[in-house]
Amino acid sequence: MSFEKVALKHGAGGRAMRALIEDVFLGLASPVDGIGLSALDDGAALRVGDRWLVVTTDSHVVHPIFFPGGDIGRLAISGTVNDLAMMGATEPLALTCAVILEEGFPRADLERVRDSMLAASREANAPIVTGDTKVMGKGELDGMVVNTTGVAFADRVVTDAGLRPGDRILVTGSIGDHGMAVMMRRHQLGLEGDVRSDVAPLNGLVREVLRAGREDVVAMKDPTRGGLASVLHEMAGKARVGILLSEPAVPVNPEVRAACEVLGIDPLVVANEGKAVIGVRPGAADRVLEALRSHPLGRRAAVVGTAISDRPGQVILDTGLGRRLLAEPDGEPLPRIC
Repeated sequence: MSFEKVALKHGAGGRAMRALIEDVFLGLASPVDGIGLSALDDGAALRVGDRWLVVTTDSHVVHPIFFPGGDIGRLAISGTVNDLAMMGATEPLALTCAVILEEGFPRADLERVRDSMLAASREANAPIVTGDTKVMGKGELDGMVVNTTGVAFADRVVTDAGLRPGDRILVTGSIGDHGMAVMMRRHQLGLEGDVRSDVAPLNGLVREVLRAGREDVVAMKDPTRGGLASVLHEMAGKARVGILLSEPAVPVNPEVRAACEVLGIDPLVVANEGKAVIGVRPGAADRVLEALRSHPLGRRAAVVGTAISDRPGQVILDTGLGRRLLAEPDGEPLPRIC
């Protein structure tokens, strides 16, 4: 998938973004003792003695900055903490925070974002220890951009490529909440229902999953840009397995489902910021599910699919009435979602 100029879809998850990364940025990859850029995982994992140092970084350009259920500050902290957790690092050592502001940005809004970041960092027990601030001219930036980097140790790294036939796929709760909340606020859609972002740090939830499943937890990823569909295609492609996804088993809040139907959007491709997709060996599925449902952020967790040997790299959607291939999205249907 070649391109001559960068488009919004190149930052929205799915095939287009992966093409940009593979065609351009993989040229930066260097050999490491562990997991590096070439793995295209949620972060890097570097061997330090008998442990792993997990490092991840993320930039946040969500529009609007404030949305139902959260804002760019909570999003920045949660997104970085969650990327660490998806690799098995649930005890963040520290976060960095760099903020680029547009001239004229209201101080009251800046302090509101700061307070949100502080609350989220305390919730995740992830201290912010250093940062940077820049200001650009009026009209040169859309309000605010936030970059966060996180570091943490892990005793065992969990990648997104560990599935094998027979493994079960779990989601930790309802999908599509974040993307639809941002879309409805951005476009001032007067649809009924209280649709709120799910943005939250997941390290405490993942800690319980790893305690319950131990080595039987073999793959994790958070379904942000491109949603559940994009994550399942990544997992299937890297592990060279197929995935059979049960559509009726996927939890979707009624308000989100109704909004998606009105807008003609499949909730399977809508972004989430407080959910995880977890692959486990079949014998561990029940105890991992029990651990998830015992946590406040996992009460609607469900087993939604199975890794299969047929159709490696593809996702088969079982609708309850028949089966069809689920296409990988080219990108998130709403740009600037995180």
